[in-house]
Amino acid sequence: MARPTKQASLAIRFFENLHIPEGKLAGNKVKLAKYQRQFLNGALKPDVMVACLSIGRGNGKTALCAGLALAEVMGALHDDPQPKREVLLVARNRDQGKVAFNFVLGFIEGLPDEERELFDIRRGQRLEAEYHGSGGGIVRVIPADGKSILGGAPTMAILDERASWNPDKGQELENAILSGLGKRDGRAFIISTSAPDDANAFSRWLDQPPPGTYVQEHRPEEGCAPDDVDAIKIANPGAVEGIGSTIDWLKAQAARAIARGGSALASYRNLNLNQRVNVETGSVLVTTDEWLAAEVATLPPREGICIFGADLGGSRSQTAGALYWPQTGRAEVWGAFPSNPSLADRGAADGVGRRYVDMADRGELWTLGDLIVPPADWLRRMLDVADGYPIACIVGDRFREAEFREAMQAAGMRMPFVPRGNGFKDGGEDVERFRSALFDGKVRTLPSLLLRSAMSEAIVVIDDSGNEKLTKKRSLGRIDAASALVVAVAEGQRRAAVKRGPARIAWAN
Repeated sequence: MARPTKQASLAIRFFENLHIPEGKLAGNKVKLAKYQRQFLNGALKPDVMVACLSIGRGNGKTALCAGLALAEVMGALHDDPQPKREVLLVARNRDQGKVAFNFVLGFIEGLPDEERELFDIRRGQRLEAEYHGSGGGIVRVIPADGKSILGGAPTMAILDERASWNPDKGQELENAILSGLGKRDGRAFIISTSAPDDANAFSRWLDQPPPGTYVQEHRPEEGCAPDDVDAIKIANPGAVEGIGSTIDWLKAQAARAIARGGSALASYRNLNLNQRVNVETGSVLVTTDEWLAAEVATLPPREGICIFGADLGGSRSQTAGALYWPQTGRAEVWGAFPSNPSLADRGAADGVGRRYVDMADRGELWTLGDLIVPPADWLRRMLDVADGYPIACIVGDRFREAEFREAMQAAGMRMPFVPRGNGFKDGGEDVERFRSALFDGKVRTLPSLLLRSAMSEAIVVIDDSGNEKLTKKRSLGRIDAASALVVAVAEGQRRAAVKRGPARIAWAN
């Protein structure tokens, strides 16, 4: 690790004079872990205005926040600190903010008597700790679900569990805080476990950090097993150094989550493995682990009929196609965007960073045309990847049947077109057939960033009768590849279910 900066050295020295306020080691002096020192050293460099830390739950994030807040309000981070310092502890709501505030109070209680007496503590409607020592200062709790704080001028702001804030109110508050920090050369610390998706504001800080931002993310690869010890250590570096949960406890949690599956497994991946997994499993098409079970190292052969599922895009949306062989379960999926704007610019606009570029590098995403993907050219490209294998039919959106048929004629395709609606009648049946096939092991695909991304974003809506259908309106990202695969698999399962008996002959009188 690089030599600490001057400000980081002051912070480390301050932390190591504090006493642990609660837990198994309560009363002992604080001993910073390697990853905590690394964060302080990177976050407190002179050119850093915003520092982001993403790490699994129980690794001392809140205690680190509280220690930084106390160090700032007491002027311990500067040789010549500003007077009347103001530190904002910002959390999703007041109760969550109170957790960090109680850590501040715990650290204050461990100070020498002469320092402790310089604080006034307010625990009423406002949670505040005012310091009357050199220069003076105040730590105050701000809930992200309340009103904005336009007009403030803090010297430090700590945005705790940023991934869980309300999207609209949270963004408004974040903007107000960052503009206020600029008045006094303040610094922001954005600390959280991973968000459920790439479009979340916290994910965008990590993936697309603007100049003057330090990022430290402890997140294992998405495809890892829940009980992979190396992955657990990556997301929970504190467990190796005696902070928070032990490795054995986390392995036991993983075993329980695997056994229970569903929301328990999704929650474990998000909170304990610090992965971007949607924990609201009641509204997702399939969970991360349910989809990962379909990925194989070697695809089964192309045998039997082949179904072509299609999702025809426009100038802004993605076009996607899926080839599915119901006899063996083999599935191959590709996506396409127009070339203007570039994939890099499109990824920046969608909040997914280099993901589209990476998909293209893996051969899963193409660029066709200029401002739109030409349907006929795209169909010809799909025929190329089919490599002469006969396609039984194309399945697509009923409301775009005319476009499909025109494109099929231009591409020289003579197979039937099967129209499917987007309502609960067709959509609900397709979703259920797709899930049944997936859970029965009748869908097999190579590891695909395109499909992983689409499946992680695919959301369903449920009517009063419990029917579910895919929705693009509520989905946060591009789910076109998932939509194409769903209709392909559903049609394949319908055809596979038809039992063809011996031909019957009816004699006319």
